[in-house]
Amino acid sequence: MRWRLIRALIGLPATEVVLVPAIILWATHGTNLAADPTSPNEAWFWLALVPLVAGLCLLSWTVALFLRSGKGTPLRWDPPKTLVIRGPYRHVRNPMATGDILILIGESLLMRSWPLLAWVLLFFVVHSIYFPLVEEKHLEERFGDDYLFYKANVPRWLPKRRG
Repeated sequence: MRWRLIRALIGLPATEVVLVPAIILWATHGTNLAADPTSPNEAWFWLALVPLVAGLCLLSWTVALFLRSGKGTPLRWDPPKTLVIRGPYRHVRNPMATGDILILIGESLLMRSWPLLAWVLLFFVVHSIYFPLVEEKHLEERFGDDYLFYKANVPRWLPKRRG
């Protein structure tokens, strides 16, 4: 179970929220687009921790749900065996990507980096195209009517207002 969790975290989220941002920071170092990291005695530092910690918690929760409830991981070669509709998946269809976005926003604020913010926007746009064209089609094939019902009742990004 632990090895599956480590592989699941390294497989996608670590690439998206660690490797790509590190490459961006390295590529922009020494340019006028270089990061200007905050320090703990600045308000930006503490502000950045809010989405960063929220994203890490959400990401960890969703991966754990895939392992426990779905009996698989978010990775293509080890997909969940059952449709996961618990926890944050009751409210939005893509909480894992939301967790990634929150982490990336936190990193952008922490590093005060416009190129990292551009990566957040690109990440969101690419996933907004990828999910309906590829991921959702794949889930419809795997889970059939259960996924179609879920998709009809649970929004992709933002939870429905109650009341």
